[in-house]
Amino acid sequence: MACAHIWTLGILFTLSGLRAQSVTQPEGEVRVAEGDPVTVKCTYSVSRSPYLFWYVQHRNLGLQFLLKYIGGDTLVKGNYGFEAEFNKSQTSFHLKKPSVVGSDSALYFCAVSDTVVGAAGRAEYKP
Repeated sequence: MACAHIWTLGILFTLSGLRAQSVTQPEGEVRVAEGDPVTVKCTYSVSRSPYLFWYVQHRNLGLQFLLKYIGGDTLVKGNYGFEAEFNKSQTSFHLKKPSVVGSDSALYFCAVSDTVVGAAGRAEYKP
């Protein structure tokens, strides 16, 4: 039976100056048989409302965005069949997939920020 290897590493974004924030991913490596479900744990500490992200990095490739939580619905559906649920009371944002495949073997990054960078306004063209 083939196995998917899931490696984890927490990262954090400090986009608005230094604040007390951190990410913890307790497992260094998770081995899962193809077809089995997987949960990759992520807990965080942040002084304000968190913005949470999951990224994946396949061998010899750059980071790819999986999903994000910036408020609203606590269950977030992402790319490649992954989802994560924001749990404020447990300060967790665990990544889950009901049935892994070999191509899920990769390095997974959980990230936290207390700021989301985006456009404050928008440009409008008037002829």
